[in-house]
Amino acid sequence: MPTIRETILAALHARLQPLAAQVLRDEVLPERISAAGLIILRDGQPGEPEVTLSPLRYHYQHRAELEVVIQAGTGRAGTFDALVAEIGTALEADRTLGGLCDWVEPEAPAPIDLPVEGAATLKAAVITVVLHYSTAGPLL
Repeated sequence: MPTIRETILAALHARLQPLAAQVLRDEVLPERISAAGLIILRDGQPGEPEVTLSPLRYHYQHRAELEVVIQAGTGRAGTFDALVAEIGTALEADRTLGGLCDWVEPEAPAPIDLPVEGAATLKAAVITVVLHYSTAGPLL
């Protein structure tokens, strides 16, 4: 039986699957990136929970990360912006991931250009997605 944390991360991954970009989870950056872009979901850190008693609950603000990468010649800034907007729309459509989370909150990206020897420059950013959820124990 998967933990609540794993169930939520799997739901976040599934939520991003319909996007035009390729969506991976905890994979290395592939050699080729499709024209629509690439998103790699990194599990991130659950952080220190707040704890309430009676009943005992651990309240997490888990910081997962989306690595967003575009490799295209002209128009890559527009393609990158469109992909970030798509991610935002997908997350806003269901801020609880089907009731698994209390709230899903993406943070604004800080895009950078990454030069690649012999290839078009990559435009990339990490989007932190804060997943608010509670569990009955830190290992559940």
